[in-house]
Amino acid sequence: MVHPRSRAKNQPFEVAALITTPICGFLLLVLDVRSTSVQLSMPEPVRLGWEVALIVVGVGGLLGIVWPGRLSTGLGIEFASVLVLGTLTGMYAVALVAVLGRQGLVAASLISAVPLGAFWRAGLIAADLRCLAYGHQCATHRRIVGGVT
Repeated sequence: MVHPRSRAKNQPFEVAALITTPICGFLLLVLDVRSTSVQLSMPEPVRLGWEVALIVVGVGGLLGIVWPGRLSTGLGIEFASVLVLGTLTGMYAVALVAVLGRQGLVAASLISAVPLGAFWRAGLIAADLRCLAYGHQCATHRRIVGGVT
């Protein structure tokens, strides 16, 4: 089995995003301060769900990375978390452009790096899960077992 720390050390940007995400969600809920683009583009129930989902995704993703049980279970949890992380951060990028127009393009282009990276990582995890499902038939399996995933 791959030691969780070896998995986490090879994905520093993912880990940083997953640590930051619940902090952002918590601060949004507690401080009750939101950007104009979020306030104008998301109705109250959607905004509340978005903020709670930020917390759940971050905690869930980190839990998946350090999962002490089967590797496939940890990868599955991490997979679901990065997919939702990509969706949530994509929502924010769209909100920026929808409300601010051209003025929001620069910020949205930078924010768009998070969903792109999250979806890329989800693709890598999907390939890893496929290799685990088929056993030692994939060359990627050696990379997973070696702790590089």
